Amino acid sequence: MRENRGMVMARHWYSSVPVVDGLPLLGEPGFWAAHLVDLYEGEPPEAFGVDAGDAGAMLDRLQDKSAWPMFTVPLEGGFSIVVHYNSGEEYTTTDYFLVSPGGADVVLASPDEDRIGPGLCWPELVAILRAPDGADGVTDPHARLLLLLPALGDSRVPEEAVGAVVEALIANGAPDECEALARQLLAGHPMWGAQPWSFDTDERSWICDSELSHRQSPLGDHLPPAERAALADCLNPGTVTGA
Repeated sequence: MRENRGMVMARHWYSSVPVVDGLPLLGEPGFWAAHLVDLYEGEPPEAFGVDAGDAGAMLDRLQDKSAWPMFTVPLEGGFSIVVHYNSGEEYTTTDYFLVSPGGADVVLASPDEDRIGPGLCWPELVAILRAPDGADGVTDPHARLLLLLPALGDSRVPEEAVGAVVEALIANGAPDECEALARQLLAGHPMWGAQPWSFDTDERSWICDSELSHRQSPLGDHLPPAERAALADCLNPGTVTGA
């Protein structure tokens, strides 16, 4: 089993690179086709209701080495999921961090050479679609769903998930006939695919049965009880049981 790096200060070096706020990009043509490009191999960008040229131009912007987009998805308790585009010398990856109010980070997913993922199961993703009242960042439920889809990898995604993704796609310009695209987007990132998860009722945390995932152990299993509970609750607000 690979070592679980757990809670790490993995984003500190971003302070020395050209990070920019990605929020204004969400409404621009081609964004979702570009952001989700790794998940829909074989489908044309037009499946999102956009021109292939717009999708290509947006992909160039997301991979710009001089401006790395960052998106903040606010959660309960002052936590957030931060999505960073990381454009190195050789390639661009999209890194997903669960960030605590104190600034410590959990690496949820990263399709770099280490292949860290999946970082979320479907019950967690659907539980955090609603942003906390008054929060800043990515607050629209449809945008939150689509933005976090690459970190998902769940072999027990329910049928209603397809409808949720279809609704999010249509709300962002896709044609009504996009069910096939939605199913493909839910199949998991090609780096890790769909994996089995189970809910540990004692730890109040979802556990992923994959050697590539940092979610093999309960979230914050090394933290004091109060901090561990807060960390678990931010991905499962108001719930203590799983399917």
